[in-house]
Amino acid sequence: MFKQKIYLGLSLAGFCVALVSCNIPKEIQKTENKQTPGSYGSNSADTLNSGKIRWKTFFTDPNLNNLIDTALTRNQELQITLQELEIAKSEIRLKQGQLLPSVGVRAGVGLEKVGRYTSQGAGDASTEITPGREMPDPLPDYLLGVYGNWEVDVWHKLHNAKKAAVSRYLSSVEGKNFVVTNLVAEIANSYYELLALDNQLAIVKQNIELQNNALEVVKAQKEASRVTELAVRKFSAEVLNTQSLQFNIQQQITETENKINFLLGRFPQPIVRSSTNFNDLVPSEIHAGVPSQLLANRPDVKQAELALAAAKLDVKAARAEFYPSLGISASIGLQAFDPGYLVKFPESMLYSLAGELVAPLINRNGIKAEYTKANAEQIQAVYNYERTILNAYVEVANQMANISNSQKSYDLKTKQVSELTQSIDISNDLFRAARADYLEVLMTQRDALEAKLELIETKKQQMNAMVNIYQALGGGWN
Repeated sequence: MFKQKIYLGLSLAGFCVALVSCNIPKEIQKTENKQTPGSYGSNSADTLNSGKIRWKTFFTDPNLNNLIDTALTRNQELQITLQELEIAKSEIRLKQGQLLPSVGVRAGVGLEKVGRYTSQGAGDASTEITPGREMPDPLPDYLLGVYGNWEVDVWHKLHNAKKAAVSRYLSSVEGKNFVVTNLVAEIANSYYELLALDNQLAIVKQNIELQNNALEVVKAQKEASRVTELAVRKFSAEVLNTQSLQFNIQQQITETENKINFLLGRFPQPIVRSSTNFNDLVPSEIHAGVPSQLLANRPDVKQAELALAAAKLDVKAARAEFYPSLGISASIGLQAFDPGYLVKFPESMLYSLAGELVAPLINRNGIKAEYTKANAEQIQAVYNYERTILNAYVEVANQMANISNSQKSYDLKTKQVSELTQSIDISNDLFRAARADYLEVLMTQRDALEAKLELIETKKQQMNAMVNIYQALGGGWN
């Protein structure tokens, strides 16, 4: 008889599974494209990769390294990202807990009064606990027990949800690494910008001194009636223009210092930096490696890959919702209307064991909507992963070209500055000998100043290109 009940239960369970399985949508998996070109344009496929170098080794300026160290401990955006990691960890613990049985302890005290002319009231009135002792009325109730519920993960719905949570945590870790690479690169670029502004300010101050000397010469020429008041006014106006430029650069220095302080999570204060000639800086040698290394080096690519893995697991978990869920519940404890009877065993003992199979039958629209959403998010994650790989390749290719072109531009600018610097002395000599107009002197000084400032700007572009390609190759987070 007992076996027949078991067979009947299994038959009903099989019928439920077959019934709900008739209209389950097929699982759709979109395969991502991980293929990358063999090299960056015409560059050779060198497997050496600068992105694997630790930032403390890559950047040789101790002042810059101290700034980065401070930022990694105090930057607010990074601290916010670290809290997101804690949130992702909690999600893993939540999903892990759903795999285990839920067990609790129950203790209760109650009082019940039923009508005398009811089946329970009539039964209690005619029942004696011991000879001569009737059931109490009203009836107390004392309970102490342990109960548990467990959903058996037959279709791996809960396991896939847990794996998805783990993938999202690992994706958050890579997201944190990506924030670090951006932070390191932003501080380095701002630091080199600060050095460039310092050198531009020094050049402007030197030029003001030269212009003042030229102004005194023009004034003497005017006293000798060799030039007019117009020449004096022109030279004086040029000095004032350059002095105005000095204060513009000083304002940029202040803003750049404050930007670095903000990245370091502190209030404005002076930034300790190198005082060497900015033009003497030499960018670190860069090895781009091969494009396929971006898949393992760049945190944003790994983040997108792990997010895609989580999205695929979400589809499996959502699809498992169409199948019946098997739940097991059990309880064991002691119950009596008198506390003294709780210790009388086994009369006061209670226990239960039940299993239930719950399957969605009619209202499946919600489950279908959740599955459709998970599937769309999976396809979205595929495109995001492919876009991230493409963006990584383009960034490296752009910076490789930037390094080459900025070096060529710097070489030409250096020659231009040399020529114009010599032209200043020549124009001054010619002016004193009345063989050149004062406008030629002014234009020569102005062109030389602009060329020197542009030379500093080009050197800054070189240093920024070095930082940016290091970041693009996946460097800076380790």
